[in-house]
Amino acid sequence: MNRISEDDLHAYADGLLPAGRRAEVEAWLAAHAEDAARVQAWAAQNRSLHAAFDEVLNEPLPLQLVRAASGQRTQTTQWYRAAAAVFIVAGVGVLGYGLGLRSAEPAAQYATLPQAAAIAHVVYSPEVRHPVEVEAQHADHLVAWLSKRLGHALRAPDFTAQGFDLLGGRLLPGETGPVAQFMYQDGLKRRITLYVRRDAAKQAETSFRHAREDGIEVFYWVDHGLGYALSGNVDKAEMGRLADAAYHQISP
Repeated sequence: MNRISEDDLHAYADGLLPAGRRAEVEAWLAAHAEDAARVQAWAAQNRSLHAAFDEVLNEPLPLQLVRAASGQRTQTTQWYRAAAAVFIVAGVGVLGYGLGLRSAEPAAQYATLPQAAAIAHVVYSPEVRHPVEVEAQHADHLVAWLSKRLGHALRAPDFTAQGFDLLGGRLLPGETGPVAQFMYQDGLKRRITLYVRRDAAKQAETSFRHAREDGIEVFYWVDHGLGYALSGNVDKAEMGRLADAAYHQISP
């Protein structure tokens, strides 16, 4: 039997394997109790996410998210585009919203970075039971896993000097591929998120830019082939200091 990879285990938990490969994975799990326990935990998490959030699919899309996704206020066609852009994926233990706005212009693609980051922040930061997919005590695994999925070495900045501790992170679907999200929380239960995606537009490295998306402060930049966006319902000056700390740790 070929060795079973972690991708095989995730696909098995999500019910995505063909019958032949599924039988091989089941044989592997029967002989490897640790992997079997991990798969059972992922499957249980999937069930919990479905139970908690499947009803959201039938709810009207909040107007503020439509505005954030489209950058404009009205027109029926924009409603349909935004509604199609925000979707839920329950796979690899993930429930994520993805932004489907596309443009042939690199500048337009780059402009979606703070919008997508703000939407992801609004969706996940209020969560009490499932704010992250992988918790901070498994930070090394989290960073390695997300780095593999994005195809680029990632770092999770340390904001303890600024009063924010890492809660963990998750994998999200993005408009051009996988996206990583790291979440942090301070003593006042305020949360900030770092959204990281591959820079499909191939922008040159940039300095900080600032956007305010429906009350969410976002500082974003491009560096070494990745687009970063730090989001939070935190004072702009404080967010700027946090973004500066992130930048200097990611690109020393």
